[in-house]
Amino acid sequence: MTKDKRTLKDLNLMDKFLFDEAMEDKDNMKTLLDIVLGQDTHLKYPPQTEKEFRNSKENRQIRLDVYAIDEDDVVYDTEPQKQNTKNLPKRSRLYQGLIDSNLLPPGSIDFNALNTVIIIMIMPFDLFGYELYQYTFRMKCEEISELELEDGATRIFLNSHGKHPEFVNPELIELLEYMEKSTDTVAKKCESKRIQEMHERITKLKSSKEMEIKYMQKWEE
Repeated sequence: MTKDKRTLKDLNLMDKFLFDEAMEDKDNMKTLLDIVLGQDTHLKYPPQTEKEFRNSKENRQIRLDVYAIDEDDVVYDTEPQKQNTKNLPKRSRLYQGLIDSNLLPPGSIDFNALNTVIIIMIMPFDLFGYELYQYTFRMKCEEISELELEDGATRIFLNSHGKHPEFVNPELIELLEYMEKSTDTVAKKCESKRIQEMHERITKLKSSKEMEIKYMQKWEE
């Protein structure tokens, strides 16, 4: 094993492999969405990882980290982003467009049938520089600030290094800290029972021989 390769037990939820495997569990995905969005999510299907989208063979494809749909047909795309690639706002725009383009059947003219779509990007850095834990974007009118477009599209950028706890639920801060350092030490500090239960499931996942083999194969690829 090279010094650059970490074991499965060394991974955190901010690492793509562990995040994808963990969020295939509906309980983990529900916990994440409930805490981030402050709601009671009921997923219709098991979450899908690395779901592929493209408009045609000639166009660029994308692979969404974790794609889920709830019982109200709200679509969620959740992505951990460890590196600031300087293109995340426009990348989220591309993701939004490709998701939308696949939601209606060919020939459909009822655009009101488009699902509500929420894109969540989770980062260990402050993308916008205002030291917030959460930045939520929806379309608004520049001329009339209280007028929202209400097109059903929301993009959320989370920053685990925020400095204004007064603007968010304390449980969200604990979740972001746990995602960056998914360890026993951090989990024990969490007051959230939901995060502690998630940690129990993550610990079992990290201890799985089958998952260790899968991780090694993925790393070799």
